[in-house]
Amino acid sequence: MSAETDGRSGGQGRISQWLRGRRPRPDAADDSAGREELLLAAAGAGLPLAPAAHPSAYRCSCDRVGCPTPARHPVSFAWQTQSTTDRSQIERWARHQPLANFITATGMVHDVLDVPVEAGREALERLLGSGIEVGPVALSGDDRMLFFTATRGTPEDEDEWWPCELDCHPETMDEHPGLRWHCRGSYVLVPPARLPGELTVQWLRGPEHPLPDPLSLLEVLTDECARYVGGEREQAAAWPLRG
Repeated sequence: MSAETDGRSGGQGRISQWLRGRRPRPDAADDSAGREELLLAAAGAGLPLAPAAHPSAYRCSCDRVGCPTPARHPVSFAWQTQSTTDRSQIERWARHQPLANFITATGMVHDVLDVPVEAGREALERLLGSGIEVGPVALSGDDRMLFFTATRGTPEDEDEWWPCELDCHPETMDEHPGLRWHCRGSYVLVPPARLPGELTVQWLRGPEHPLPDPLSLLEVLTDECARYVGGEREQAAAWPLRG
């Protein structure tokens, strides 16, 4: 999908209209040929992939009781070393596991800035309207947007690795309701993917877009996330006053 904006003062942009007015198609990830093509396109752009769980009825295919991230986690504990861009391997996985979702390991080639959809929608319009280069962007379910960027990389001196409270690992996602920064040791689902409740993960801007420097997006994303979190807190504070 190509993203356009028709100006913040002249009404909501096309991206905003699309997000507000269109629900993900439940069958979007069921087209096996299209699924494989999209996975290979992601791998061709350098995103390392590995098989992940998928929805099974209203649960996760892993059958773990109370799975905390249903259909969102890799199937192997060795996902970091298993992740690959090898076309033949991905084709084998896709054909032998036709229901599987796929994760992409972050911090190797790319990072992902993961934000609430409301903040992401506004940020995307601002970024495109300002002429800032934006890379691939995915809609994850109905509540999160994923901005794919180049990785920070691994410094030669580990003491130079700058830890950040925004860094997000899969097991700590609930601790970061605003912006989550997936870097080394983390992962996200790569489109196309299916989630419980007939939700999907799908591209808004595909992997053909070059990966930008994360710092070029960070100021706008953090600004919009602060607005979003601030608005949520105001609503929560006002709730007891409502009659």
